[in-house]
Amino acid sequence: MTTATTEVTVGVLALQGDVREHLAALEAAGATARPVRRPEELAEVDGLVIPGGESTTISKLATAFGLMEPLRERVRAGMPAYGSCAGMIMLADKILDPRAGQETIGGIDMIVRRNAFGRQNESFEASVEMAGVEGGPVEGVFIRAPWVESTGADVEELAVFDGHPVAVRQGRLLATAFHPELTGDHRVHRLFTEMVRAASR
Repeated sequence: MTTATTEVTVGVLALQGDVREHLAALEAAGATARPVRRPEELAEVDGLVIPGGESTTISKLATAFGLMEPLRERVRAGMPAYGSCAGMIMLADKILDPRAGQETIGGIDMIVRRNAFGRQNESFEASVEMAGVEGGPVEGVFIRAPWVESTGADVEELAVFDGHPVAVRQGRLLATAFHPELTGDHRVHRLFTEMVRAASR
């Protein structure tokens, strides 16, 4: 088997949010995708997607399911992870305006603002130029989306919209404020799948 076709298994944190859409996008991008709800399932994947949803709910459920510390340990140990929308918040080291008791997995040296682009009824779509994604802009679906307030020196800003970073990467960690899984365009998932393959070689 050549390294270009290295098979990788990518989990989707299946506690809340648009899990099925991410599973389908990952399969279309060439990964084996499976839902992750328990620590033993987390241990079996090469990388992990943290989907959009409600970041406070995901935080509480991850703690309740005994997943928060295993998630932090895997990320610290170098497991590739990709977070979209609420998943971006979960991968942030700091939240500007956290709810009481809200925790993150962390790993990306950034501060994010929850619901930065407005409430549910202010959701919108916009074309976003994203470094590392070939073939023109991606269609960004912004639903109660966060934005990045500030980043550390090791964080690469991949896309900026309305003056704020909306896609970032730090090492093996990737995050977008928007939802590529809802568009039928699998290029962001293909980028992440390649990150997982590179880490698995």
